[in-house]
Amino acid sequence: MSALLKVRGLNAWYGAAHVVLDVDLELQRGEVVGLMGRNGAGKSSTLKAIMGLMPRRSGEIRFAGSDISHLHTHEVARRGLGFVPENRRIFSELTVIENLEVGRQAPRLWPDGTSAPQWTPEKLFQVFPNLASMPDRLGSRMSGGEQQMLAVARTLMGNPLLVLLDEPSEGLAPLIVAQMAAMIHELKVQGVSILLSEQNEQFAASVCDRVYLMDQGQVQAVQHGRMNALAARTDPT
Repeated sequence: MSALLKVRGLNAWYGAAHVVLDVDLELQRGEVVGLMGRNGAGKSSTLKAIMGLMPRRSGEIRFAGSDISHLHTHEVARRGLGFVPENRRIFSELTVIENLEVGRQAPRLWPDGTSAPQWTPEKLFQVFPNLASMPDRLGSRMSGGEQQMLAVARTLMGNPLLVLLDEPSEGLAPLIVAQMAAMIHELKVQGVSILLSEQNEQFAASVCDRVYLMDQGQVQAVQHGRMNALAARTDPT
C-alpha cells in the first residue's frame, strides 16, 4: 500500500537559518504518527514546510499520490491537507458555529475513489461535546482548551484526508489533555489520519501508532520506532 504522505530529503530555512535538514518520513492512511523532540528540534518547522508555510524549502513531498512540493499553501489545503497551528488562530469575534462554517469545504475522495470522512457541525459536536454546549459563544470567550478543540473542528470542516496537528497538548490542563487524547482516538476511528508534533512523551505514547524523534532539525533514525519502544525510553529532552 502506497503511503498517504511521503517526504524525502526535506530541507527548510528561516532566512539563513537551516532548520529542517534532509528529513524523510511517511504516513499511511489511518495512522496517527508523531514528531517528537525538545523545543527547537524542528518539529513545527517540518509541519510548516510540508504545508508550504516556510519561505524556503527543498525536497520531495508526495501527498495522496501527487507531488505537492512546489504548491502554495492554499493549493496544498485544496488537495485535502489540513493544518492546526500551535497558536490555534481561531476567529475571536466569530461564534463557534461561524468559525466552523468558515472552514467548510466540499466532500473528498481517497486516492482509490472511496469516500473520505465527511464532517458537519452536528457530527463534530458528537466528537467535541464541549463545543456542542456553546454553539453561539464567541471565540474570545472560550478557554484555551476549548479554542484548541475549535481549531481542530474547524480544520475538519474542510474534510481533510490528513491533519497536521502542531503541539496539541501544549499549555493545557491535564483534564483537557486527556480530552484531546480521547478526541484523537475518536478521529482515528472515524478514519482521519494525523501527523502531530509533540513534546509530551506521555501524551504521544497514548495516541500515536509510531513516532519520529527529532533533534536539531533532523530525524534520528536510530530513535524511530513503534510506541512500545518509546515507552521504554526516558524523556528524549
